[in-house]
Amino acid sequence: MHERSSVAELARILRNELDRYSPGEKLPSSRSLVDRFHASPVTVSRALACLAAEGLVVTRPGAGVFRSEPRHPLTRAGDTSWQQVALSAEAGEEAVPRSVDASGIVVTLVEPPPGVVELKGGYLSPALQPERALAAALGRAGRRPGAWGRPPVEGVGELRAWFAREIGGPAGTVAPSDVLITAGGQSALTAALRALAPPGAPVLVESPTYPGMLAAARAFGLRPVPVPTDARGVRPDLLRRAFQASGARVFVCQPLFQNPTGAVLADERRAEVLHAAREAGAFVIEDDFARRLAHEDAPPLPPTLVADDPDGIVVHACSLTKFTSPSMRVGALAARGPVLERLRAIQIVDSFFVPRPLQEAALELVGSPAWTRHRRTVAAELRVRREALMTALTRELPELVVESVPPGGFHVWARLPDGMDEDALTAAALRAGVAVTTGRPYYAAEPPAAHLRLGFASAAGAGELVDGVRRLRAAWDEVSG
Repeated sequence: MHERSSVAELARILRNELDRYSPGEKLPSSRSLVDRFHASPVTVSRALACLAAEGLVVTRPGAGVFRSEPRHPLTRAGDTSWQQVALSAEAGEEAVPRSVDASGIVVTLVEPPPGVVELKGGYLSPALQPERALAAALGRAGRRPGAWGRPPVEGVGELRAWFAREIGGPAGTVAPSDVLITAGGQSALTAALRALAPPGAPVLVESPTYPGMLAAARAFGLRPVPVPTDARGVRPDLLRRAFQASGARVFVCQPLFQNPTGAVLADERRAEVLHAAREAGAFVIEDDFARRLAHEDAPPLPPTLVADDPDGIVVHACSLTKFTSPSMRVGALAARGPVLERLRAIQIVDSFFVPRPLQEAALELVGSPAWTRHRRTVAAELRVRREALMTALTRELPELVVESVPPGGFHVWARLPDGMDEDALTAAALRAGVAVTTGRPYYAAEPPAAHLRLGFASAAGAGELVDGVRRLRAAWDEVSG
């Protein structure tokens, strides 16, 4: 069982038993709970922390855990209906309507209930995260001289240099001075969007594409304009037409193991994409989220777009988060020219800087022998999981059409038969005990067909993936029968 499932189950049991205790009465000690439930001390501690966060218990260091005093309801409920007007009213004729819809992102961030197989997650399962290496790196980082001081706003120099080598490749075409440290990949993307496009402007996006980018663009008052992709990435002919028709000055793409299709931008298209942007006087935001998620059988990876761009067309975004832990929110932006100063200014205004202990921990991690071991482990395990998922899908759900199985990333993009209701299927799947993601949030406009994105990294292992597909088959039969 997942550690997080064990924690949730123990918290549920303790929550149900609280009525046995009077307000202020002490609960059994952690040691007695460990013995009673045959759980680890960490599981017990996290379960009690859940109850404390809910206000049900109070922890007193050195004394124990006590049931909280009952809460008294507020004497008067406020009237917040005025906010509907304030949040939707436009300030004038030139105002740009804005909306903040995080539903397409939240569906992959919220953990499913205990016992539900997760085929929708956007991060590595706890079994694949380098928790010991992270803990050791954080401990060493905290003892570094100056680790708790104020970092440079651009980021710690050694970490900028490491990212520059990773992004620029063997040719060393990216300098440390071209790099800004960010609080993860999403922060890098949002900073780039805000820096490059004013409210109301069109932004070209791949179709389909990452919902988190679409949500950020719309929240900033931008207008995503879809550009179709195929098995070799975005179509340059349609990209040129979209630049001409829309007047856009920004194109956002994921050239490597694109989310959700898994496509890799073909070699002959790379130069065409940059040429189309140069002709339009536009920037290309390169979201390189999956470079460290190549599988064991992947061919040599192409260089980043920014590595082949001396003219500053490309703004590159990447992070360590997907490859390590959801909480290792350390990423980077790489850019050349005046845009770099604008990106830096937006970073400062938004968050001042990324906390130095986290940057130092990242440095400790990538410089340790555990980093290389982790890369090998993840590459091998992702291949095993991908093959297990595809074997199970072929056997249990031959009706699904998976046009491409990429040797990188951690999901496959499956087309549903015409007439299949993807929302009904995902609801039935959850009732059957498996969580999957619909394809609709990945499109900036009307989708051409119904899809599912099926992930294989967030499940506990290959066996759980096979079980999840069996449960999806049961949901399929319920919806189609």
